Amino acid sequence: MNVSKLLSWSVLAALILMSPVTVAELRAFEVSEITPGVFVHQGRIEPMSAGNLGDIANIGFIVGERCVAVIDTGGSPRVGIALRSAVEARTNKPICYVINTHAHPDHVLGNNAFTGQDATFITHEDYAQALGARMQIYLERFSALYGQPLSADVIVPPDRTVATTVSINLGNRVLKLTALPTGHTNTDLIVYDVRSATLWTGDTLFVHHIPVLDGSINGWLAIMQRLRYIQARRAVPGHGPATVAWPRALKAQRGYLNTVAEGVRAVIDRSGTIEQAIDTVGYQTCNQWLLFDEYHRRNVTAAFVELEWE
Repeated sequence: MNVSKLLSWSVLAALILMSPVTVAELRAFEVSEITPGVFVHQGRIEPMSAGNLGDIANIGFIVGERCVAVIDTGGSPRVGIALRSAVEARTNKPICYVINTHAHPDHVLGNNAFTGQDATFITHEDYAQALGARMQIYLERFSALYGQPLSADVIVPPDRTVATTVSINLGNRVLKLTALPTGHTNTDLIVYDVRSATLWTGDTLFVHHIPVLDGSINGWLAIMQRLRYIQARRAVPGHGPATVAWPRALKAQRGYLNTVAEGVRAVIDRSGTIEQAIDTVGYQTCNQWLLFDEYHRRNVTAAFVELEWE
């Protein structure tokens, strides 16, 4: 175990002592085995808050014959600790990989729970730069939100990055990791479990929860067109049900993003303003999505900024 990870684990231990995960919390942290060896914890469809401690993303793990890969770790140290406890309750195999599907805080602030086991942290090649640019903002915001200080040690840098596609073997269980171009974010990484034909999409796919745009709407639409040809039996979306049919689950998200893109282009074509786009585009879809009021206007804003320069 290297010294930096020992120090990180000591910081995490201090956090645990400051606000321990209770027995009730651990019992409430449900993990479903969606297919043999593939476990998913379904996050709440809510904004991050003190009440949910950032437990809003789908996270989980895959068990091979040799070791375990964790896929995303949740939105706070306490969620990460609960996930680690769930792994240990189901297998005695070591955790050899922690894979972050992108750099948003609801997927990575639990990373430090896994730094004491010599696990290799794997991300998209642009992850460290993207997270570094926002790290101080995340730490300040979520320290205030959770009512306890989050130090920089909570942000775990990658040990290995992916530029295109790589494979890792958990022991008779191969995972294919693919770095995507800019779509939902500029750090999106998908994970395909060959044995079970299960695709972990991260936030490249939202189901029921309105999609959240932090990258490129054109890029995201192009990525969905490409990914639909992956021969998966099921997918684990970043937000929504623990498992969904693939590629059928893409349909609603593709429809929403097309509606936003087409609506914004129509406003731009008639020399309309960004304010007019925000006030008029996409509201016919409001009943199709949870958290529409929280994120839709932001999506239209991001799309307008991108599309006005086409």
